[in-house]
Amino acid sequence: MSTKEKIQEQVDVDVLEQEVPQHEIVLFNDDVHTFDYVIDALMNVCEHDYIQAEQCTVLVHYKGKCAVKTGDFEELKPKCSKLLQLGLSAEIV
Repeated sequence: MSTKEKIQEQVDVDVLEQEVPQHEIVLFNDDVHTFDYVIDALMNVCEHDYIQAEQCTVLVHYKGKCAVKTGDFEELKPKCSKLLQLGLSAEIV
């Protein structure tokens, strides 16, 4: 029996990556809205599940702000506008 050797050639391939700047909606604390109101808003607008919305709401309350959604600017703009329409303080950074 003979043994065949396979020679593998390694080919270096340059991959071009396009950097897409990611933005965030930052939600700020206020003394007006209840936890439940903010949780509902995050679930409806940002498509959070209950636990994620609750955690973001707690962070906003204790830290003063929290990034609640990440993505490209065009995706975030209508979501941020809806949060503002609901009376919440938010901005895209």
